[in-house]
Amino acid sequence: MIRKLLASVREYKRPSILSFLFIVTADLVNRLKGDLEMKSLLLTGALLVFMAVVSLACGGFAGYASARASAGFAKNLRHDVFDKVQSFSFENIDRFSSSSLVTRLTTDIANVQMSYMMIIRAAVRSPLMFLFSVIMAYIMGGALATAFIVVIPVLIVGLLIIAKKAMPAFHSVFKKYDNLNRSVEENVRAMRVVKGFAREEYEKKKFGDAAEDIRRDFTRAERIVAVNHPLMQICLYFNMLFVLTIGAKIIITSRSSTIDVGQMSAMLTYGFQILMSLMMLSMVYVMITISLESMRRISEVLSEESTMTNPDSPVTKIRDGSIDFKGVSFKYSRKSENYALSDVDLHIDSGMTVGILGGTGSSKSTLVQLIPRLYDATEGIVIVGGVDVTDYDMTALRDSVAMVLQKNQLFSGTIKENLRWGNENATDEELVEACKLAQADEFIRTFPDGYDTYIEQGGSNVSGGQKQRICIARALLKKPKILILDDSTSAVDTKTDALIREGFRKYIPETTKLIIAQRVASVQDADMIILMDNGRITSSGTHEELMQSAPIYREIYEEQTNGRAEDEQ
Repeated sequence: MIRKLLASVREYKRPSILSFLFIVTADLVNRLKGDLEMKSLLLTGALLVFMAVVSLACGGFAGYASARASAGFAKNLRHDVFDKVQSFSFENIDRFSSSSLVTRLTTDIANVQMSYMMIIRAAVRSPLMFLFSVIMAYIMGGALATAFIVVIPVLIVGLLIIAKKAMPAFHSVFKKYDNLNRSVEENVRAMRVVKGFAREEYEKKKFGDAAEDIRRDFTRAERIVAVNHPLMQICLYFNMLFVLTIGAKIIITSRSSTIDVGQMSAMLTYGFQILMSLMMLSMVYVMITISLESMRRISEVLSEESTMTNPDSPVTKIRDGSIDFKGVSFKYSRKSENYALSDVDLHIDSGMTVGILGGTGSSKSTLVQLIPRLYDATEGIVIVGGVDVTDYDMTALRDSVAMVLQKNQLFSGTIKENLRWGNENATDEELVEACKLAQADEFIRTFPDGYDTYIEQGGSNVSGGQKQRICIARALLKKPKILILDDSTSAVDTKTDALIREGFRKYIPETTKLIIAQRVASVQDADMIILMDNGRITSSGTHEELMQSAPIYREIYEEQTNGRAEDEQ
């Protein structure tokens, strides 16, 4: 785990090492003061001032180097974790959850950063201070140094007990951070629903309960860790009492022949330095105890292997948009007993327009997600352009497939920047053409800034229908081999829907178009219509063929053309 995390130090090894060196220099300069021969008060004073300045400068450089090293380490670690997440399949992401990944990228890495900074600043200085002080204490104090034989083991055992008690509490609290972030994420994303149902007070209470849960666990954990300070104080005062009591007795009984007052004073000083060095190490130990769970959680992400990988010699050229499902069955979890798709056999020629109808939960979206390898089939194979999708380079495959979802995502930035996700080199004229075909150009021009209008996070400043049309235009700019529309015209009227489909026929005639819809009108003119139920294809054919052979399709069509289904939309 440590080796995996330290791999992120990379170019910040130098400031990390410099931090150690400056700390050592500062500590050695302080140690020199005890070895100087005092020839004159003026010379000694000058030397002390000089060494104090040098020590201060080295300490300052050490602070700068350690801050740069720890911040750089955290930056690289965030990059590595984020880069790893980008390689995950949906199955991997489902395992962690988005809120947990956010916690690991923020809170957990911040804990590791703080721990790393404390380690490189104190891990050398404190042991050296401890070592020098113990040696000098035995040289100066002799028998009095036996106090440390009692104090040091007590302190070490106490710290180990504190860590053992605190770790389960910290383990629990970070899981609850995930729940807190999940509550925030859900509330922000569903703000319109929350306000629409006047559930603000309920959401406040839910968030408050999650926050209180974290406070309670953190208080319990911090209370355990807080025992560290009084433990240090007990050891410090025990050492002082022992040295003062035993030392004074030895001085009086031996009449300063064994040790004198100066040596006893030195013992107090060295005892204080020994305990201060142990206190610094204990602070590092406590921080490591707190961040150990964070380290484990970060390492868990870095160690996760994607359930989808490229083959050794991947195919990078997609011949055309033909699609074949051969004996395909699929379930979201290997542990699940129920299949989302069962025994799907389907052939779609390149350039066809295929409509997919079915009730809620019939696995329409699941079917199309297997095409760009968002998931892999559990059984059977999916073939695109005559090649099994698992033989393709995933980037090449997904670059040839464009998906427009019912709840598609717009990103913070201008409309132009969002459109160029489809083609980063598209000219302004191509952007306008795509938007006209998607019936988006007209409403975009009503904005004061037109195509330079800034889209807020998640597209919150445009309507659902406007968002869908911008997303359709973005997909058109990609000019894909396969275009998948997953109920992506649900927020537009039937006339606009028809105009968009007409644009498809003119602009991308050779592209295979899969249209998932609730309205028969949206797929009525398709080359083939598929009817799905409970993860199976129950019927397929043209509109005319299904009207004759599929009673369910005919019933849906008659209901919608009589106006009832349209009213429900």
